[in-house]
Amino acid sequence: MNHAAQNGQILPAQPRLAIAEWFPIFIGLIALYVPTWVDLSRTIWATEAQAHGPIILGVALWFFWKQRLVIHEMPTAPSKTGWPLFILGLLLYAIGRSQDILLFEVGSQIIVIASLLLILRGWAALGAAWFPLFFLLFMIPLPGAFVDALTLPMKMAVSYVAENVLYWVGYPISRSGVILQIGQYKLLVADACAGLQTLFTLEALGLLYLNIVRHDSFFRNVTLAIFIIPISFTANVIRVMVLTLITYHFGDEAGQGFLHGFAGMVLFITALLIIMGVDSLLQLGEKRWRSQSATVKA
Repeated sequence: MNHAAQNGQILPAQPRLAIAEWFPIFIGLIALYVPTWVDLSRTIWATEAQAHGPIILGVALWFFWKQRLVIHEMPTAPSKTGWPLFILGLLLYAIGRSQDILLFEVGSQIIVIASLLLILRGWAALGAAWFPLFFLLFMIPLPGAFVDALTLPMKMAVSYVAENVLYWVGYPISRSGVILQIGQYKLLVADACAGLQTLFTLEALGLLYLNIVRHDSFFRNVTLAIFIIPISFTANVIRVMVLTLITYHFGDEAGQGFLHGFAGMVLFITALLIIMGVDSLLQLGEKRWRSQSATVKA
């Protein structure tokens, strides 16, 4: 035995086998999708509507890393479904990359990763990685026609609620479609302020919160997941109201300048605080219900 092995400088057999198995796959995924991520960072990720993309990717990668040992130590039980799924994923990637169809190119990474897990470990590994794979769905750019069709009604609803709340507290505000007029200022409620992509981002935030907290109560998890949609809508209304008030009190330059970007941070902080508040109320309600049930049984 050589001196290096005696001093423990050579990796044990198990880590060497893990590297031999997973390293080529890791390199292959990097070769496929890093160019895609670089292109996204230069295009749609640089826009306000899709600025959540890198965050979604980073969180998903972190969850994959967190589950790496669990997946690696699973018994090998390859599924025959893996190879057809792998071919489908590569085909979608090739079409999306060559034809500039982001829905296919970005979406293919979910199919490719899922198929590799099926090929190497089977359905149990896919089950262990379900959340980061599902979370990557929020990173996929949706078709423009679909986004536009759903965004307009959402903007109308957000504008309507914001106008009525501000009017109720005494501000001189009126609305025409998605244009709010407060004092001498007119504000167009943009897609980034109340659009479908913003809703998706807030939905991702809510699901991330649920996954991190991991309540034992099924009722609490399901109820909170359902409430994420109205919470997201409420946070959008608050953002529009904040921007409207900033413009009214400090002028148009303040509303469209630095404070506009800061209002985006207000959106996410507000949504997170509301989610935590609703979660606390659900916890309180559940404790009272259990307490009353125990009293009745006694």
